[in-house]
Amino acid sequence: MSSTRVLNMPSLARIQTTYPHARHIEALGATETPGSRPHGGLRVESFDELRLTTAVKKGVDAAGYRRPFPIQAEAIGPLLEGRNLIGQAKAGSGKTLAFGIPLIQAVDESRPWVQGLVLAPTRELAVQITLELEKIASFTGVRVVTIYGGQSMNVQLDALKRSVHVVVGTPGRTIDHIKRGTLRLDSVHFVVIDEADVMLDMGFIDDVDYILHRTPPGRQMSLFSATMPRSIVQLSQRYMADPMKVMVDENEPSAETLEQFYARVERDQKLALLLDILQKENRKSAVVFCRTRHGTIRLARELERRFMSVVSLHGDLTQNQRDHSMGLFRSGRADVLVATDVASRGIDVRQVDCVINYDVPEDPNVYFHRVGRTARAGDIGRSYTFVSSDESGDFARIASLAKAPIKPLRDEDSRAPRVATLSSRGPRPWRHGRRERRRGNPRHFRRYG
Repeated sequence: MSSTRVLNMPSLARIQTTYPHARHIEALGATETPGSRPHGGLRVESFDELRLTTAVKKGVDAAGYRRPFPIQAEAIGPLLEGRNLIGQAKAGSGKTLAFGIPLIQAVDESRPWVQGLVLAPTRELAVQITLELEKIASFTGVRVVTIYGGQSMNVQLDALKRSVHVVVGTPGRTIDHIKRGTLRLDSVHFVVIDEADVMLDMGFIDDVDYILHRTPPGRQMSLFSATMPRSIVQLSQRYMADPMKVMVDENEPSAETLEQFYARVERDQKLALLLDILQKENRKSAVVFCRTRHGTIRLARELERRFMSVVSLHGDLTQNQRDHSMGLFRSGRADVLVATDVASRGIDVRQVDCVINYDVPEDPNVYFHRVGRTARAGDIGRSYTFVSSDESGDFARIASLAKAPIKPLRDEDSRAPRVATLSSRGPRPWRHGRRERRRGNPRHFRRYG
């Protein structure tokens, strides 16, 4: 029986020396088997230094990857050694490749059943992950299949019958296939949960729990996200044994790559400011975020009326419509994408020049995911946030958490925000008039004040 010892301070120091890029890396109640050590022992400067198979290395080279980003340099080695891992890095920093390389290499091609599972919160992200995995696996015999709601079930059934090794799916459709008996997870030994802060939140946690209980207890597991609240890290320990925690960087844009601006403007003036920015900046591509589906549809129509090349992305669209919108935007045939937060999670469009928050998000983490759609992988970008008087509180929370400066767009924007009143929020509420009730007209109302 092999003994284990608790990872002590010298060992932690050795790990942080091995992975110098990491802002924070630690073991959560970690144990270390005698003779084991973090991968490499030296700073990883190239994919050549990782113990990759010839086929996987050819796929990485063919995809054009030359030097690993920090999250890849810190996470790939431990994952290749079979460690459970929690990884955090800002948007656009290469998290998909960080788990994709170890996942593809862990597959035994001679065994024609599902060995790897990747869960993602949205259809678009699941498709994007699959495309990246297929690049890595292009010189191997590993087959990757995507399953998600909105696509024909028959198409997915046919794909699952053909010796699938890795499944990338959304929780709902994954459960559908499990219940149908068309997807078995009893041989899965590598599980990845992408955008873990959403997947382990209250909206998905029951579905994720159901799926994970269908996988073997000894499977290797990793979580990745741009934001990783402490509560999610604590919750993850229900599913992971001795996970290594690698936080290369928070989802915080750097001042060198992303300029952030805000403008204080009332709701009825936001459209005029948006048009002014889009025209003056002469941006080739922009993503405009709205809080609601109806707001997204209305804004897209307003821009179309002004002869702008615009597409929208929201939850009411069918999968074919969403694919069509993203295809037009990626190809450059549409200059502006107006979207709800469905596009703020993991959608990788490299040519985005600027992000505009037409509505301020209530959750500060959503803001960082939004602005992460630009300035990806070291590119340069800009973000603009329109702050109405009733959104000042939400923006104040974002500004207090941001480490890079969010600068005023105009001189007047630097002034203290005006206190929101009932009149500035729109029509005042109504109430029943006592006099009308006495007259026998209970449905007649009058304004108060």
